[in-house]
Amino acid sequence: MRLLVDAGNTRVKWVVLDEKGPVLRGFGLQGKGDLFADIEPLAPQITRVAISTVASEAVRAQLMTDLGSFVGAPATCYWTEKARGGLTCAYEEYRTMGADRWHALYAAWLRYGRSLAVVDAGSAVTIDLVSQDGQHLGGYILPGRAMMLRSLRQEAARIIFPEQGAGAISPGRSTGECVRHGQHWLWRAMLEKLENDCAEAGINTIVVTGGDAAELDDPGLGVIHVPDLVFEGLAAIDLESCQ
Repeated sequence: MRLLVDAGNTRVKWVVLDEKGPVLRGFGLQGKGDLFADIEPLAPQITRVAISTVASEAVRAQLMTDLGSFVGAPATCYWTEKARGGLTCAYEEYRTMGADRWHALYAAWLRYGRSLAVVDAGSAVTIDLVSQDGQHLGGYILPGRAMMLRSLRQEAARIIFPEQGAGAISPGRSTGECVRHGQHWLWRAMLEKLENDCAEAGINTIVVTGGDAAELDDPGLGVIHVPDLVFEGLAAIDLESCQ
């Protein structure tokens, strides 16, 4: 069995795989001592641990300590590479690109092997474009839905709005509507920009992942939803690295 870990600075997701696929999943907050407690019964069967992380070095070190309390198998952190399997990173300083973006991008490239865009709609929204020959064309990083709402709550004390509300792009007639409609308006603008960029680059395949991926399921874009894209890319790279 293998354990795959996708770790940010606050949240951690993990999955245990056997030869047939996922057998156990979990998630939690960084720094919680019992983050990997559910894995303990399977720990003797886990032979490899692969980690994709964008956490700071201090947080990563704590993660490794917490992980080692439950799993004795060797753990490897995989980072962004200049190139792999016909896919080439656009960053000159490629090590500064978030590992999760690279792993998601590599998974999509392995799946489709053609020009494509990958959108990871999580805490932040990342968008990456790839040409037909596997050249990463670069991308964008935007605040995610929850981050945008949180920033309004924290930075604008008199803007009070409910947690839930209908999405529309018409002018709002209450503070809650203004916030929700404004957020939806920005989301639509992002999708229109993505559609235009893809048209200019000759991209017809848009792969989406992340917690808010369902919000990107626009009939006009024809997106493909792949929930475990980061894990898929991480698993592939881990297997290739041990062959």
